[in-house]
Amino acid sequence: MNFIHQRQTVSQPAEGLMPSGTAHHEQVVARQRRGRTWAVVFQAAVLAGILALCALLFNILNQSFGYVAIVNTIDPSELAVEGLPLNELPKDKLVEILEANISAGLMRRYENDMPFTERSRENVHDLILERVVEPQVQATWGLFDSIFARGSVFAEAEERFPGSEVYFRSWLTTSFISKSQSSEPLRAGVRTAIFGSLWVVAITILFSFPIGVGAAIYLEEYAQKERLLNRLIQTNINNLAGVPSIIYGMLGLAIFVRILEVITSGAFLGIGDQSTANGRTILSAGLTLGLLILPLIIINGQEAIRAVPSSLRQAGFGLGATHWQVIWHHVLPSAMPGVLTGTILAVSRAIGETAPLVVVGASTFIALDPSGPFSKFTVLPIQIYQWTSRPQDEFRNLAAAAILVLLILLLSLNASAVLLRNRFDRSRAVS
Repeated sequence: MNFIHQRQTVSQPAEGLMPSGTAHHEQVVARQRRGRTWAVVFQAAVLAGILALCALLFNILNQSFGYVAIVNTIDPSELAVEGLPLNELPKDKLVEILEANISAGLMRRYENDMPFTERSRENVHDLILERVVEPQVQATWGLFDSIFARGSVFAEAEERFPGSEVYFRSWLTTSFISKSQSSEPLRAGVRTAIFGSLWVVAITILFSFPIGVGAAIYLEEYAQKERLLNRLIQTNINNLAGVPSIIYGMLGLAIFVRILEVITSGAFLGIGDQSTANGRTILSAGLTLGLLILPLIIINGQEAIRAVPSSLRQAGFGLGATHWQVIWHHVLPSAMPGVLTGTILAVSRAIGETAPLVVVGASTFIALDPSGPFSKFTVLPIQIYQWTSRPQDEFRNLAAAAILVLLILLLSLNASAVLLRNRFDRSRAVS
């Protein structure tokens, strides 16, 4: 009886430790109030992010479309032949007009690029518009003003540029994507920059993905984490993920451009152009960005491998599989969706980087498409930077259109990776 009495006495709370009914209710209400307050704060943060993104997209779209005031150097009506306007002349008459109005050297260059006998009438007509008519942009207006202040736009154009042609223009066109860089905004394009970005991203993935996944496998499955060396390696990898990108650019300049110049320039194969490219090639840029995203791939790969249940490994060992067989046939297939997710984020960062490529030697103006990993190059972020630094308003319109191209390219690459990740998910579910 004494024992029962003592147990009952101990189970009773001491006076003052438990709040009374009113105090407990007030504490619950206060916690709920704090929870609602933080929920409002988090919702406001999300709303602020969405508004900032919408403002960014509006600014890009506003500059990618709108009215343009054009003044022609030569009026197309002056090029009429036998009463026929320029847009109705046959091909042979257009070639004669081109010969009469441009230099013989430029005519020979066009002939060498593609004989006029093989060119279409539309192609010759476009050459006349570019080289003879030579339209010049006088002013541009944004999409918002072009829609909601159309009358003011035409009135301003008539006052400031009498006789100019005002028409609505989309700076993002198929010709903008298919043309190379030019100092004339109406003839400029991003084809060279697109090819350069694709080359650089391809080399970056080929270099960083296998090394990053291999390092993640070693650190999670083989390395003894209690050893000082392995802890030091893990700490350095975590720190490298936060190093500024310009530091990787300096590292790439020192190693890939200078020390390994014989390799990155293609001289060891006899196919590089030492006089123009040196080590400042696509290969150097891809390897530099590969180093930049390597810590991110390793860390995300480790997290994905760590998330695989240990029971899956034990089941493989129980059936007599070796350590590598368990990793290859069970751990990696289960972790691959997470690995690909981390790779998507890493590549998204790499494709938008500018500072490391400027240090490595990306060209700000180049009109030749890259022919291989040992070519000179430019990429879309460099092209956008070069256009935004120009004083003319029309180059900012080109930069906005190039940003849309970059976003489309980035979304396309990410969509491909997502489809590949979903395929791994489905194959794992079936197995």
